[in-house]
Amino acid sequence: MDVGLRQFMIDAWSWLNYKPVMADAGRPGHRAIPELVSSWLPSHELRRLAAYKVLASYDNNQAGQLVAASGDEAALERRELGDAANLVDTALGYLLGSEQTIIVEGAEHADEETPPPGAVEAAAVQDRLRNWADKELLTFRIQQAERAAVLLGDSVMVLAWNPDKQRPTLRVYDPGFFFPQWDDEDEDFPSRVHLAWELPADDDAGLKARVRRVTYELGPIAGDGEGDEGGGSTAGMRTYPWEQGRTSNVTCYLTDAEWLLEDLKNGETLDRLPMDKASFRARPDGTELNRLDLMIDFVPVVHIANTIPDGGEHWGRSVLARVLQALDELAATDSDSSAASATTGTPIIGLAGARLPVDRATGKPQELQVKAGAVWQLGETGRMDALDTSPQLAELRARVDHLLERIAANSRVTAAGLGTLDATEVPSGYALKLALGPLDALVGMMRLAREHKYRLLFKMVQRLYQAGRAEGWTAGETLPARLAWAPHTPTDRAAVLEEVVTAYGAGVLSLETAVTMLLKAGYPIKDASQEVARIRAKAEQEAAVRMAEAAARRGHGERDQEENDGAGPAAAGKPVGKEGEREPVAADR
Repeated sequence: MDVGLRQFMIDAWSWLNYKPVMADAGRPGHRAIPELVSSWLPSHELRRLAAYKVLASYDNNQAGQLVAASGDEAALERRELGDAANLVDTALGYLLGSEQTIIVEGAEHADEETPPPGAVEAAAVQDRLRNWADKELLTFRIQQAERAAVLLGDSVMVLAWNPDKQRPTLRVYDPGFFFPQWDDEDEDFPSRVHLAWELPADDDAGLKARVRRVTYELGPIAGDGEGDEGGGSTAGMRTYPWEQGRTSNVTCYLTDAEWLLEDLKNGETLDRLPMDKASFRARPDGTELNRLDLMIDFVPVVHIANTIPDGGEHWGRSVLARVLQALDELAATDSDSSAASATTGTPIIGLAGARLPVDRATGKPQELQVKAGAVWQLGETGRMDALDTSPQLAELRARVDHLLERIAANSRVTAAGLGTLDATEVPSGYALKLALGPLDALVGMMRLAREHKYRLLFKMVQRLYQAGRAEGWTAGETLPARLAWAPHTPTDRAAVLEEVVTAYGAGVLSLETAVTMLLKAGYPIKDASQEVARIRAKAEQEAAVRMAEAAARRGHGERDQEENDGAGPAAAGKPVGKEGEREPVAADR
């Protein structure tokens, strides 16, 4: 069977060219993946969608089934033991760390005696964003989005204003549903985004197979003169609350429609679906979702790439990309090891001169079975030879260890990161830090690729609150917010504490910086600004106690000085008792 690539191609998914399912560059997966046969799918998106399917099969231990669907039935015997999923989950755990925190720049200075301009406002926005994150289960959504990004290379999050909840809602979509449309390849963000997927037929409900497409599109404002209250808007212009004093003629339109698959003809792809055959969805209040004006000037869709895309590309790369062939080798070795272990536990035996038992019904010799307690009668010249496959089994197991080390090294998760490194092989903590160096670089690169996207997400959240005129959200400039990640590897907390105490005591670090360092080191500090305020309050309380004690000591000292100077009771002719005590005065004196 010819499984080679029919034409040479280098693109964002070239690392999959060796797979039979990707052999046809123009129609990848057309035999094994029926979803890719749909006529409405754009041809230039097929390789990306096929790559997602291949990666998902590795995550679910179904890579052998996918190869078998391509024509190689022997692949059904492939043993897959979860190594791909383990690599993905391990990389995800290091990426996320123990927790994620929303930080608004300047909020840490809000509790100072004289906070800098804007610090109080930043702290208020930070509290509102964290409250939104708790209500919207942001930690859970991040877990959903980031696992897809680590596995598939991409993930998609969509924001929408919910008038009933009076807050933006956040949803995570499969990147296979995401189809951005760039007017210019040099643009940072697409001006039109489709989210599209097929809905299967439901015979019980009488529904036919159809395709659903949700479209966000930037376009000129319709000339209805509508705008923000007090914004001074004119026909076709609008003043958005986050850009006071500046008018805009751009808004975002939402369209949500369905098409029957049987109504679509060849050539009517995703961006050319016939609008006259569309069935538009409606909101709960009955508003038809056909170019609905969302009253915002941005597309509320955030695409997260697992890695920094190459120049001219927009898509990320899976953590499995560079080690996929090694995972295939590992599965093949596991399969061979399983076969070898079977012949080692139950060896192949050759008998010579044996007296075989006879089946009384057929009169033919019975087949001998190797089992505990079996007794075979051999003649005088009889001989039994067993095939020993244990050396081959040991070699296969050594090869498994070699492949695991190769996968750990080439994926940059490292053997120490995967937990396969023998602790006795690490002579010191410094050596362990060097061993984790590639993992540190990997996590740093992955977090850098996401830094701007989460800043963009929090900017959109603030602006949706402003557009919805939610309570407490006034018009004004959007404050920069980011997602802070916890350390991905264990930290020497004692060393960090000693460093902080020494530096802060020497006056080379501020209290805010010192507390932030302790927070990053893993100390149980929920909020750096609140911790700084508590430390300062405690310091002021202790200072007040010391001042009171000092004042009391000064008072006692002054009285003692007066007595020594002759102003005491002895100098006044008053009787003094034993050890300088004044004698009690009789009641009749």
